[in-house]
Amino acid sequence: MKIVLAADHGGFLLKEIIKEKLLQSGRAVVDVGCDSVDSVDYPDYAEKAVSAIVTGACDRGILVCGTGIGMSIAANRHRNIRAANCFDVATAILSREHNNANILCLGARVLDTDNALQMVMTWLDTEFSGGRHQQRVAKFSA
Repeated sequence: MKIVLAADHGGFLLKEIIKEKLLQSGRAVVDVGCDSVDSVDYPDYAEKAVSAIVTGACDRGILVCGTGIGMSIAANRHRNIRAANCFDVATAILSREHNNANILCLGARVLDTDNALQMVMTWLDTEFSGGRHQQRVAKFSA
């Protein structure tokens, strides 16, 4: 599984910590920015990550901004994207099991690092349940 990472300036530091954790665990990572804490526009980086998933270059994505809300809104404008703004391990699990989320959105200003890392690793290891959920997901996916 190849994972695309993106963040705005508010999520840059957490993105870097997540990237290191993923690389240490042997995961393939594509970092599409941003590259510092200098102010940038989150929709630009959400678009880069979405493009990597839609084209098939990456399987899943993790987007980080201050709250996760902006990245989630920007990513979900695309029909084949199911971006979930999660705030704990339970919501991360359910976003995969029930919604087949292909992007995890996190808020660097509202989550502690340990919780965020636990969410990331659990989210990546959680499979979609399918079944009754497949019919629902199909209604909003291409």
